Amino acid sequence: MIGDRFIQAIEAAGLVAPAAIQADGQLHRFSATGKRSDSAGWYVLHDDGLPAGMFGCWRTGLTETWCSKAESTLTQAERDTMRLRVQEAKRQRDVTLQQRYRETQVTAAARWEAAIATAQHPYLVAKGIQSFGLRAEGSMLLVPMRDTSGTLHSLQTITAAGEKRFMAGGRVHGCYHSVGRPAGAIVVCEGMATAHSVHAATGLAVATAFSASNLGPVAQALRRKFPVLPIILAADDDHATEGNPGLTSAHAAALAVGGLVSIPSFPAGRPRKATDFNDLFLLAGAGAVCECFAEVLEGLPYDV
Repeated sequence: MIGDRFIQAIEAAGLVAPAAIQADGQLHRFSATGKRSDSAGWYVLHDDGLPAGMFGCWRTGLTETWCSKAESTLTQAERDTMRLRVQEAKRQRDVTLQQRYRETQVTAAARWEAAIATAQHPYLVAKGIQSFGLRAEGSMLLVPMRDTSGTLHSLQTITAAGEKRFMAGGRVHGCYHSVGRPAGAIVVCEGMATAHSVHAATGLAVATAFSASNLGPVAQALRRKFPVLPIILAADDDHATEGNPGLTSAHAAALAVGGLVSIPSFPAGRPRKATDFNDLFLLAGAGAVCECFAEVLEGLPYDV
């Protein structure tokens, strides 16, 4: 009964719930998507005294609490019990998450060391970009994901057809792939192809955040490391997507670090799928990319 209600709560949050629930107060992992290779889901459930627990997904960052009783009906003693159980569930979650990070970090380092430096790959050719130190694992392109100390935490893999995946259990938050050495200004963008295009066109150092949601964490990590250098967010202009998440996230990240935003300016006849600086690079060339950044750099109080 309690397990069924807990499963309903997990499903209501948009996750694929496990077939059975263990209400033993310990953290259990499950596939939040239903795929066998996925183990990003987690839960902790107590079924003694006050049935309550927590669940979430490491990949999306979702965390929710659940209680068998409405909060308004809880006694003070039950509130105290709930608070302690939430604290313990968070502790277990964090310990397990760090363990997952460490395991993936070791595997990522081994894969990166065994991979072969490559200058040619179908994805690089399709995007019109240089490798800038990327490696290949068979037919798979590997993109390193590091923190500001240079420590490798995980890898993004890209197939010849452009399918991208992160290593299961790997840290993403605040990790990035860098191209070039910071001098004058640092650019932060979403995708690797965009980063390589911007660097090739402008010579500026660029950090790939891998997603719109990671632009802020990466920009803030770089601001802590480089407190004075200007930071420019190279936005994806998701003009065909409601809310334009690329622009919205870039502006939010820039605001958080006192940075600037550069937006790709496309020529007439812009294809619907053209959204980022790599698309502009392919459509109009390096000069068009340079012009977008020149406009932003002109606003700085000193030469970059």
